[in-house]
Amino acid sequence: MNLLVTGGAGFIGSNFIHYLLETYSDVNVINFDKLTYAGNLDNLKDIEADPRYKFYKGDICDPKAVDAAIGLVDELDGIINFAAESHVDRSIESASSFVTTDVYGTYVLLEAVKKHKIKRFLHISTDEVYGSTLGDSFTEQSNLAPNSPYAASKAGGDLLVRAYFKTYGLPVLITRSSNNYGPYQYPEKIIPLFITNAIEGKKLPLYGDGKNVRDWLYVKDNCEAIDLVFRKGSLGEVYNIGGENERENIEITKMILKELGKSEDLIEPVKDRLGHDRRYSLDGSKTKKLGWRPKIKVEQGLKTTVEWYLNNQAWWKKPCLLFLAKN
Repeated sequence: MNLLVTGGAGFIGSNFIHYLLETYSDVNVINFDKLTYAGNLDNLKDIEADPRYKFYKGDICDPKAVDAAIGLVDELDGIINFAAESHVDRSIESASSFVTTDVYGTYVLLEAVKKHKIKRFLHISTDEVYGSTLGDSFTEQSNLAPNSPYAASKAGGDLLVRAYFKTYGLPVLITRSSNNYGPYQYPEKIIPLFITNAIEGKKLPLYGDGKNVRDWLYVKDNCEAIDLVFRKGSLGEVYNIGGENERENIEITKMILKELGKSEDLIEPVKDRLGHDRRYSLDGSKTKKLGWRPKIKVEQGLKTTVEWYLNNQAWWKKPCLLFLAKN
């Protein structure tokens, strides 16, 4: 099976490529990535010599580059699209690149699927498209109500995928996962940022009262679910992938500090984020019916993640990474 993984040098994408090559002997992967600030080929250094793996540098907004990547193999069986601008704070500062990549880039990929008659296209989305809930968990039928430019751009991409299924009958699927964490996550999101700050004895800037709730999903669990949906999901359908580990941000912060043996005095409350969603919660029953369920509890996953950042300080202490993450 020949697969094109867009955004494969990023956090979830690189973990997914590792998962594919570790799980299947008959899979060939083309990693198509623009290598923006969050794309890092060091994430894949251990498999760069694997004959089943190829890297092609390109932008999903560039139709010629997408066509060239697809043309690297005689027949491409599927595309899994991880490529996205994904950091909420950056989208609040400037939404332009989010709209371009997450909406127009998705359109370019859909056109390529249509043109080359690709057998399956899986679009990776987020629980943030549903907005916030203080009540029931979101199902795939819940209304989309995004509250940040990032979430709105992802919702826009999702709707294009839906439209191309309804209009052209394209073989598409969508996954919407809860907050991922684990190895290779760029240190701007709360867990890697707080781990790396705590290691260096720096303050942990916690938004508002710290009681915003997120459902934490260990990245390998997500990779297994994505693979299952790609192979066995019904075309045209959306699949929620929840971690079943809802925790307040303050809880996660204290767990990180405890794991590192650091004082809670490092916690520094800061002004809340604009439009900050209070709680995300997914009903993953539909994905479970395919035979998947999350395996890693957040306590175990955090321990593993903290150990990874402790043991791979050269990865996140690169001057370019530190500058971009902390500014």
